[in-house]
Amino acid sequence: MARSPRPRRPRRRVPRALIVAGAIVAVVALIVGIGVVGSLVTNLFQTLSAKPPAVGTRIIAPDESKAAQAARSGEGDTDQVAAAQWLSTQPTTYWLTPELDPIDEVWDRIAHLAAEARDQKASISVAVYGLPDRDCGNHSAGGLDPASYAQWTKRIGDALRNASDIQKIVVLEPDSIALSSSCGSVSDRAGYLQQAVQNIRGTNTWIYVDGGHSAWHPAAEMASLISAMGVLPDVRGVALNVSNYQDTAAEFAYAHELSDLLGGTHAVIDTSRNGAGPAGSEWCNPSGRLVGSPGGSYGDGVVDTNLWIKPAGESDGECNGGPVAGAWWPAAAAELTREQR
Repeated sequence: MARSPRPRRPRRRVPRALIVAGAIVAVVALIVGIGVVGSLVTNLFQTLSAKPPAVGTRIIAPDESKAAQAARSGEGDTDQVAAAQWLSTQPTTYWLTPELDPIDEVWDRIAHLAAEARDQKASISVAVYGLPDRDCGNHSAGGLDPASYAQWTKRIGDALRNASDIQKIVVLEPDSIALSSSCGSVSDRAGYLQQAVQNIRGTNTWIYVDGGHSAWHPAAEMASLISAMGVLPDVRGVALNVSNYQDTAAEFAYAHELSDLLGGTHAVIDTSRNGAGPAGSEWCNPSGRLVGSPGGSYGDGVVDTNLWIKPAGESDGECNGGPVAGAWWPAAAAELTREQR
């Protein structure tokens, strides 16, 4: 007896909308996957291509430096105007301070510096200068309270990491370590600097902490102060001669002494105003000084390179006829550049 055929079950049609939605999800997942892979590749490339400062490194000449502002104003006599115009073109570190670049504005400042770096095909160099009890109440007194300092440095770090395509040089809190013993705040400063380093560090960001200079603390004493900060594993090295006038050769020798004592740490040296060497022990607006060698001129296995860190033409403080610390001083600018213009 022949069996009757089984009735066929009707096929369930997948709704067209569901098919379209699935396709969209698949495409989005593919795009996201490509984006993630692309981001990982980009980050890997940037990490592998990151190189520390070296001979030939060129930092930007900031268009919002005080020299540039003075040049645009055209105020002063012929020599003073010429000095401002010349200094405005020199690659120089930009100083981030909470007074001029507060928490809610510092991101924009760094974004502007990054745009300049791309235009000038140069690196960013900033000095971060807002530590609590800054300068221990001396000429550059000020800074932020601890909570605000943490927030400010975090904002700086976020902005620097956003400029992932650019080499960034950070001179962290000049004088902070060399002054710490006389301020009686070694442990406090260690905590502030450790937090700042963690907030600022990132790919192709080279941090140098304060190393004083050759005529301040003996190398063994300075090395002990630096070690007490607990930041060496996370920074590139130390910044020497910042805002001072010591001879470059003396600073190279000092850098090597510190490196030997600190396990091979590196250094950068400020040569912005040491063209005539020091004026004895006078550090606050000594007369007769000259600008020094341009940044990127020198280096060796310990000293990555020299830089202009202290902007020439800005006062050290209200001493020897100068205005407040950091203010533009036309007469000093003219004197410092008298053999260059």
